[in-house]
Amino acid sequence: MLEKLSQVRLLVVGDVMLDRYWFGEVSRISPEAPVPVVKVARMEERLGGAANVARNAASLGAQTTLLSVVGDDEAGRTLGRLLAEGGIAADLQVDREIDTTVKLRVIGRQQQLLRIDFETTPSHEILDAKLAEYERRLADCDIVILSDYGKGGLTHITEMIRLARVAAKPVLVDPKGDEWDKYAGATVITPNRSELRDVVGRWSSEAVLFDKAEKLRGELGLEALLVTRSEEGMTLFADGQTFHQAAQAREVFDVSGAGDTVIATLAVMLAAGADWAEAIRVANIAAGIVVGKLGTAVVTRDEIAGAL
Repeated sequence: MLEKLSQVRLLVVGDVMLDRYWFGEVSRISPEAPVPVVKVARMEERLGGAANVARNAASLGAQTTLLSVVGDDEAGRTLGRLLAEGGIAADLQVDREIDTTVKLRVIGRQQQLLRIDFETTPSHEILDAKLAEYERRLADCDIVILSDYGKGGLTHITEMIRLARVAAKPVLVDPKGDEWDKYAGATVITPNRSELRDVVGRWSSEAVLFDKAEKLRGELGLEALLVTRSEEGMTLFADGQTFHQAAQAREVFDVSGAGDTVIATLAVMLAAGADWAEAIRVANIAAGIVVGKLGTAVVTRDEIAGAL
């Protein structure tokens, strides 16, 4: 199955961001305020948001195309360069009215001390252009991922799902917020435990969770609902059945970006012909590997093969 991944044509659409890391040493407290002083020794830049989803898919060998919006700035150009270096075919619509989303993390002694976000919402004209380009590119892909980070890049997500289903393309959605009616008709959505709880309320047992998940799946017309549950692993609800994968027993170093790895792996496995059970088994293995790495990271096909 892993050998078939290089034949998969994946289209990723969503909010991209540039993840910046400043690494340094902490040896004293500032005399100006009770905060640590970080002497920065090195800096790194990585793909974030939907760009990290695309990066994960590409690292598994899939032919990956990314459609998103950036500002006319240095961060947007850096994103374009990193995407090209990662072998990702990126179509980045440039909106001169916004700044590219940047997340700056300050790391001291291998711990995140501070995160600073820079972001603005894209204009309607750019979003309309992106929708037209999305419709054009649908014919050349096998499967679609809509990665919603709540930054405004997926304003037309309801129409995007409709167009994908008309074109008979499976569409996977990583949701954001608590208004999920806009995701109706998707093939599968992949909330984490906290996101699902905000929408359906708390559950006291696996039976109650099953009932809530099935009700939500029916209301939104989903083929499946995949819930990532941190130390409890992940559970997929489909056609009145559940497929559960226990969390991989390994040291957790950083969970940021793990959801990107899960949805990217799930998509390429499904497009390669895997059934639900096999797809989430491999996605769970991929998640177990990536949380052992610092920051937004990826899993390679060789790493998955080794774990299998």
